[in-house]
Amino acid sequence: MPSEPDIMEPTLWRRNGWTARVIKNEDDDGWAVEIRKAGMSEPALISPWVMGRDKKNPKPFDGPAFTTFVKTASEVLARSERQRDQALKKRLDLAWDGRWYTVTLTQVPDEFEPYALLAAVDDAGQTVAKHQVAADYKFNRDVADAWIRGGFSKP
Repeated sequence: MPSEPDIMEPTLWRRNGWTARVIKNEDDDGWAVEIRKAGMSEPALISPWVMGRDKKNPKPFDGPAFTTFVKTASEVLARSERQRDQALKKRLDLAWDGRWYTVTLTQVPDEFEPYALLAAVDDAGQTVAKHQVAADYKFNRDVADAWIRGGFSKP
């Protein structure tokens, strides 16, 4: 898909897959900037924007403002992705029979048939077992410990 041409207008900037648009702030009489990343349906960030000298119209957008907003929006998206990943993956480190194992339960949010993957990796970094389990699989230290002691058989 070809990239869209750059735009650098007083209330609309588009460059490198990001679009910043000055919009009317619905919460007050001021202005806001909406930052969107190409391909995303929702804005990554909406932030207040300043009035121009006439105290009526928005201040014209410029390069430094665009760069700052894109950096902030990128950080918001990265933080959101990390939180989503953390919510989908649980991890425990357990020892058994002189070895350490990292046991993970990773949720796979499928619209029709969600499930989870239960996996164990040994202290050498080798995957010892990996099984598909129900999305509501109970995962805690006791369950993981019993799974290891039971030889990593399919739950």
